[in-house]
Amino acid sequence: MNSLIVMATLAFISTPAAWFDCGSCTASKVEAMDIVDTAVSAGSFNTLAAALQAAGLVDTLKGSGPFTVFAPTDEAFAKLPKGTVETLLKPENKDRLVSILTYHVTAGAVPAKNVVNVNAVASVNGQRLSVKADTHGVRIGNAEVVKTDIECSNGIIHVIDEVLLPSDMTIVETAAKAGTFKTLIAACQAAGLDKALMGDGPYTVFAPTDKAFAALPEGTVENLLRPENKGALVAILKYHVVAGRVYSDQALQAKQAKTLEGRAVSIRVQNGKPLVEDAGLVALDLDTSNGVIHVIDTVLLPPDAS
Repeated sequence: MNSLIVMATLAFISTPAAWFDCGSCTASKVEAMDIVDTAVSAGSFNTLAAALQAAGLVDTLKGSGPFTVFAPTDEAFAKLPKGTVETLLKPENKDRLVSILTYHVTAGAVPAKNVVNVNAVASVNGQRLSVKADTHGVRIGNAEVVKTDIECSNGIIHVIDEVLLPSDMTIVETAAKAGTFKTLIAACQAAGLDKALMGDGPYTVFAPTDKAFAALPEGTVENLLRPENKGALVAILKYHVVAGRVYSDQALQAKQAKTLEGRAVSIRVQNGKPLVEDAGLVALDLDTSNGVIHVIDTVLLPPDAS
C-alpha cells in the first residue's frame, strides 16, 4: 500500500470538525455537540437518528463515550431493499436493529489515520469490521468512507455510503448453510451441544469439515455417535470450542487457546501455514451472530483420546 497516497485520499475526504456542514448550522462550530446532536444537525442522517431512537441507543451515544461511529447517510439506508427500514423500525425487530446499529460503532475515538493502519476493527456488536485502504480510498466492510474525522464532544464520526449488516446466523446455522459440516452438526446434535452453540455465547469454534471427519479411521464417527460413547464425543467436540470471540491474529499472538474441554490447544505458523495443534487452518475469522468459526482440515483429538 502506498501510505502517502492513502493519507492524501483521507485528507481529501476529511471535513474539519470545526466547520462540518450541518445543514441549518453551516459554518457553526460543533465541538460542543455530541455524536447524536452532530448527526441530527447535519440533516443527512435522519434515518440513522430515527433508528437510534427506535433501538433505544440515543442516550448511549449521547453519553461520555468516547465512540467512533461509521455513520450511514439517508442515501445509504435508501439503498437497502424496499421495506427493510420500515421492518427494522418495528418494536418486534428491536434486537436485530440494535445489532445492526452497534455494528457501526467501535469503542474509543479512532481517527482515520489509525483506521487505515489495521485490517479490521472490533464493533460494539462484537463482530469485526474489515478495513481496506488503497489508492482508491478506504472501505469499511462493503461501504466506502466518504468523510472522515468529524469530531464530536464524545467521539468521532466517519461517514459511509452503505449500511453495514452483521451476520444474523448462529454458529450452527452458519455451518449448516455452508453445507460442508454435516458430520460436525450431527455430532453436536448427538452430544447435545447444538443448542449451546445456538445460544448467546460467544464461542470460537475450530470446525472440522466433512472431509476431516472422513479421514478418521473407518468406523470412528459411527462409534462416537453411539449413545454409550456420548461422554467421549462431548470431550472431543469441546476440544474444538473456546469461550469468547478469538480471531486469528489474537490466537496466533497468544500461541494457544484454552478449550471448553479444559485443556489448551497450541496455535502457530509452520512453513507459512497456520496450524491449531496439527490441523491446518484453511479458512479464518468467519463471523457469526454468536461467535467465530475457523475451518480446520483435521479433527482435533484430546491427548488421551483412544
